[in-house]
Amino acid sequence: MNLRQIRKKIRAVSNVKKITNAMQLVSAIKMRKAQQKAFEGKPYREFLSFIIQKVAASLIEKSYSPLLSKSNPLAQKDLVIFITSNKGLCGGFNFNLFRFLVKEVDFKKVDFITVGKKGALFVKKMGGVVIADFSSQHEEDKVSAIFKTAFDLFFKGEYANVFLVYNRFLSTVRFEPVKKRIFPIKFEKEEFKVAEKKEVKKEYLIEPSPEKIIDSALRNMIEIEIYEALIESEAAEHSARMMAMKNATDNATDVIYNLTLLRNKVRQEKITYELLDMVTAKQSVEET
Repeated sequence: MNLRQIRKKIRAVSNVKKITNAMQLVSAIKMRKAQQKAFEGKPYREFLSFIIQKVAASLIEKSYSPLLSKSNPLAQKDLVIFITSNKGLCGGFNFNLFRFLVKEVDFKKVDFITVGKKGALFVKKMGGVVIADFSSQHEEDKVSAIFKTAFDLFFKGEYANVFLVYNRFLSTVRFEPVKKRIFPIKFEKEEFKVAEKKEVKKEYLIEPSPEKIIDSALRNMIEIEIYEALIESEAAEHSARMMAMKNATDNATDVIYNLTLLRNKVRQEKITYELLDMVTAKQSVEET
């Protein structure tokens, strides 16, 4: 590699470094916004779940809502709401989720509602059935549309259970694939746990009656869960992309450093050869 080629490569890598650094900064800003949304909504969902649990405790056996009913024994399949990204360049964000999905589900016994072009392509590649895709749906309409599609199919008895599969955001550098059932609802102490506070240890007066509000409240709670899954997945995606771009920027810095050393070495060798030629020429002239 000559000096001109090395300089050209340094310029190319420097341009790539500028792009990856800019993408890292943009992803960091988007991640913080999504992270804030995710954390702001959790206290509301947890407290709503706590109240609904108190109200629903005496209604589960009566099944006032189809969302509290047991799994349909006649249904042969489950439904999975699969949340991935639309874009790439986000490290192992999608790959880890794909690997998790393959371990968790039998594609012959599961149909999919996909959110994210990467997930839709993967499901089709694995031979799965995508009954609805909300990858291009506007964010504000997405939650209600997903819930309505899933609930209508579950209510008709076509599916025994409905699950969410997505990447849960844990921290700036950590996220993990999870599978969570949303239909039918089963209240578990571990899942719907609220901090022990005096202000929540109260008896609630429900008007007009628990039967009339339970179904609406449950629908609201599940829509919040879907919304949280979308927001956490978005935060995890931006986190993964930020880390991927940081690694790319660091690698570009290392490449530029090594190329700079190589450039200096080649330039020094060239200067040395030129000096040797000059000395040799001078000696030849003096000898003659």
